[in-house]
Amino acid sequence: MRRRILSALLLLGLIGTAAASDFRSVSAPVAILYDSPSQKGKKLYLIRGETPVEAVVKLDGWIKVRDAEGALAWIEAANLTEKRNLVVIAPQAEIRQADNADAPVIAALDKGVAVEWLGPAAPGWARVKHRDGAAGFIRVSQVWGL
Repeated sequence: MRRRILSALLLLGLIGTAAASDFRSVSAPVAILYDSPSQKGKKLYLIRGETPVEAVVKLDGWIKVRDAEGALAWIEAANLTEKRNLVVIAPQAEIRQADNADAPVIAALDKGVAVEWLGPAAPGWARVKHRDGAAGFIRVSQVWGL
C-alpha cells in the first residue's frame, strides 16, 4: 500500500512538471517557420528575432512551437535561445516604475513589441526590460510568454 501511494505521488509530481510551459525566444534576426521538421517542408511564415514562442515538441534539431496567436509550426532549434522574452498582446501596454497601477509610467508599448523578462513580481505583474533600456514592471495580462 505504501508503495502504491509513493508511486501515485511520484506520478502526480511528474505530471505537474510536464505541464510547465517551456518558453524560448527567437535568436536569429528572422527565422522561417515550417509545417514539418525539415527545410524541405512548406514555409509557413517568418518570425522576428526576440519573439517568444512556446516549445511543444522537440525532434532532432527541430522544435515545434506555439506563437502568441496559438499557431503551431516547426523551427530549427538553432534559431532559438532559452532567453525569456514577452510580447505585448494588448493594443497598448505600459512599463511602470513599480508593480502597481498607480506607479509612474516609464514607457508605453504597442502590440507586438517584445520585452526581456527579468523575473516575477507582485501577483499580476512581471519585471521587464525594453531593448531601449526602459526597465520596470508590466501587467501580465498585457503580455504573452509566461
